[in-house]
Amino acid sequence: MASFKKIARRSFLIGSAAILGGVAFGTYKYHQPAPNPLSPKEGQAALNPFVMVDQSGVTLVAPRAEMGQGVRTSWAALIAEELDVRPEAVQVIHGPAAKAYYNSAMMAEALPGRGYDASNFQHSLGQIVGHMSKFLDLQVTGGSSSMKDGFDRMRMAGATARETLKEAAAQRLGTSRALLDTEDGHVIAPDGSRIPYTELAVEAAGVDPQDAELRPAAQWKYVGKDMPRLDMVPKVTGTAGFGVDVRLEGMKFAAIRQSPHFGAGKTAFDASAAETMPGVEKVLDLGDAVAVVASNTWLAQQAVDAIDVTWEPAPYPETTDAIFAEIDRAFEDSSNSVLRDDGDVDSLPEGAQIIEAEYRLPYLAHATMEPMNATALYTGDALQIWAPNQGPTVVQKSAADLAGLPKEAVEVHTTYLGGGFGRRIEVDYTNRAVEIAMQMRGTPVQLTWSREEDMTHDFYRPGAVARYRAAVKDGKAVMVHGKIAAQSTTVEGAGRMLGLPMGGPDKGHVDAAFNQPLAIPNFRVEGYLVKPMIPVGFWRSVAASFNGFFSDTILDEMAHAAGRDPLEFRLELARAEWEPAAKVLEKVGEMSGWTGETPEGVGRGVALAYSFGTPVAEVIEVVDEDGQIRLNKAWIAADIGRAIDPSNVEAQMFSGLAYGLSAACFGEITFDGGAVEQQNFPDYEAMRMHTMPAVEVAVLQNQTHMGGAGEPGTPPAAPALANALFDLTGKRARSLPLMHEFDLLV
Repeated sequence: MASFKKIARRSFLIGSAAILGGVAFGTYKYHQPAPNPLSPKEGQAALNPFVMVDQSGVTLVAPRAEMGQGVRTSWAALIAEELDVRPEAVQVIHGPAAKAYYNSAMMAEALPGRGYDASNFQHSLGQIVGHMSKFLDLQVTGGSSSMKDGFDRMRMAGATARETLKEAAAQRLGTSRALLDTEDGHVIAPDGSRIPYTELAVEAAGVDPQDAELRPAAQWKYVGKDMPRLDMVPKVTGTAGFGVDVRLEGMKFAAIRQSPHFGAGKTAFDASAAETMPGVEKVLDLGDAVAVVASNTWLAQQAVDAIDVTWEPAPYPETTDAIFAEIDRAFEDSSNSVLRDDGDVDSLPEGAQIIEAEYRLPYLAHATMEPMNATALYTGDALQIWAPNQGPTVVQKSAADLAGLPKEAVEVHTTYLGGGFGRRIEVDYTNRAVEIAMQMRGTPVQLTWSREEDMTHDFYRPGAVARYRAAVKDGKAVMVHGKIAAQSTTVEGAGRMLGLPMGGPDKGHVDAAFNQPLAIPNFRVEGYLVKPMIPVGFWRSVAASFNGFFSDTILDEMAHAAGRDPLEFRLELARAEWEPAAKVLEKVGEMSGWTGETPEGVGRGVALAYSFGTPVAEVIEVVDEDGQIRLNKAWIAADIGRAIDPSNVEAQMFSGLAYGLSAACFGEITFDGGAVEQQNFPDYEAMRMHTMPAVEVAVLQNQTHMGGAGEPGTPPAAPALANALFDLTGKRARSLPLMHEFDLLV
């Protein structure tokens, strides 16, 4: 396997290089490609490799983390499509922290505009702007962007590899490349003889890179087809390597306790009880925290819990009510954005019926199933980190700054992630491991956070308040005016990630509110930013997770006020604005057998949300069983434009629904005395197998451009359920979680 490091290179278009007897292929269609992370042997050249071929076969160097979303399988299918190998024959490894692996699709999302109405020119502009990510070292998995980012790039890498291998074979055989073909990892000669790619790797390293044309969709064998997950067997057999599975020679184990008050330190601590416990090797003072290094994680945790610490008070409002009072106060200031301002929301036709509503949603934790963990080895002049992370370059830069090392001296190994949801784009957990490793020079140390430490030291989904004023007349929607206040994940989360101040109108703050594909003649959405208080960050579907509830629940209230069928009401608005949004509503209505009528004891709700380039409609059915409400069935229709693997998209929509329903039913982070009250899953419930409804998913491919799949299933979940509960009980939910107002099956 190649050693990974960043080396300076001149500009290339397409290249190949020998790597330990193999050849690496990559594609770069940009004027100034980023440095190549592969270090070649003497006399060899290496350039932006995504595909390596050596005597063992084909390896995909994937720059995106696998956290259950199936990215490795889908990227392998893209490579295999052009390289003429079976996807299951492709070995996949995670690439190093490197500028070459930047995510262009995430940057493109930052461009102004609603998204769904973007022209081809605007999409092309987005692709160009997306390449700015390389200057920010934005190697990040998130934003439902992996397939949008890799669709062309991975196919071109495979096509380049195919043609270069054919040219190597042509030179060996003394024939023209045009007379050769490829099949199942072999170059096929005119006489039918077959030369394995593995035998051509070294020769291909000396061949000039060959231009390649991408194959038309009609010739695709794998793209658009259901693919078995490449990581299925290792995950089922327990051989897949997650962060907590890292084991190194001489490794020690650590646990940590941090202040329950964010941004506060400690005034004193007494570790005498911990220091005498069996297995404890060292108690560490981390300034604003304490840690214990021991012979195993359990002993370290018992010891760190035994340390008596006096913490400084919280530097922010100490109760949930006081924190939300600050959120309410944001409405008194000027708005940060008015990204939609159609018509005139103040001048309404005579006789219009006004609906006014305030919605309040809580802070939420990520609650990843794999605890936060990282392993670090510091030698004084170098640092290695093993971690389940969503941003290797972000981890690398922060750790280098912390350790006082150049970035090139920090090597980041990305493992499988036992859930990410945006939590693992942060670097607090890796930095804590580095702090400990710096006091344990020469010894690898694995730091594992307890569930309590994780739950009370998250970067939370912001609590949010929305004030809506809407109007209907003669059964029609005539006005929507929404005001939304919350802490900004762009200012705080993106600011931490990029190390840059975030200014200007915050598009992400009002995502899934201002850009809903609805033809409402008078439509205004204002965003209000709340001052930083509680640490907030990216949570699956980010601001769309709360705006989806706000923007669709007001629609449902309008439909009922107008005396209209809720599905038909939405359909009318979507048809006049954007056909793909109408199509997902039509499809989910067809799937669910929607009639607008429900029998006694049954409730149904529908919701529509557009986020991350994808319109998603969901219908949820609830039933009353002797006074307790059970979630019975759910239907999802999503249009992502092009589904590389439809079964994978279905799985992600199911997952997004489950995550959204967990939050809608049970999720809340509350505060008392400046500390988080929820400590573990008994305080922060999730959907269980017996509470999850039966789910049916339809994947449509009507829209022109590719949308995301990992997050868009989450925003419609809460409003669809709340709307179903209204249909069942006549009680309108304007705050979450729903467990406070309804007797839900748990």
